[in-house]
Amino acid sequence: MRSEIYKNYSKHYVAVDCSIFGYEASELKLLLYPRAFEPERGKWSLMGGFVQEDESLEDAARRVLLQTTGLHDIYLEKASAFSLPYRDPGSRVISMTFVALVRIDLHDKELVRESGAKWWPVTRLPELIFDHEEMVQNALDLLQQKALINVIGQELLPEMFTLTQLRNLYEAIFQKTLDPGNFRKKILSLEKIERLNEKNTTESKKGAFYYRFIDNHPAMTSEKVIKFPL
Repeated sequence: MRSEIYKNYSKHYVAVDCSIFGYEASELKLLLYPRAFEPERGKWSLMGGFVQEDESLEDAARRVLLQTTGLHDIYLEKASAFSLPYRDPGSRVISMTFVALVRIDLHDKELVRESGAKWWPVTRLPELIFDHEEMVQNALDLLQQKALINVIGQELLPEMFTLTQLRNLYEAIFQKTLDPGNFRKKILSLEKIERLNEKNTTESKKGAFYYRFIDNHPAMTSEKVIKFPL
């Protein structure tokens, strides 16, 4: 039985907003959709929704991702809470943001089309509703911090990839050019990827060896630090 003290406090809405990142054509991309209701109906928004009474924050975020991408097994991490009283002009809404990483080539493209969603390069994002621009920057900061302490890309790259392809991903995340030799040395020192006896011959006549992640290593945790010269 609920205590009578609860009646003395106002009720708030709780929502989740997901920065869903993918990687395609050497660009880091973000999945956005046109908001379906007022206020700001039709304007670009992060994928999100309200938390139901029988859901945790994580459950709500997974539901949003499944409804959006058709994928169950998606990397998901809490980013930050946004709670300014008037951040949403529709009502008092507290939102927990999440970072999600998705293989663009594996998600359900029909679901994305049905929602009107679109993949946008993070370097050319449209104007977003409310404080979603701040949410995206917060998510990008988190992704960059994770990339500094580990080899990430397992959720964004194919199972086999070259060091050049991995470096291109890092350059897309940091939006900076990285020295190839320095990158190779620091990435290999983490001992999170292994070289295969197969080459990609599309990058050069000599060919470049493929690599893969070791033992399905979790992409976003590590005790080692890369310290790229950024």
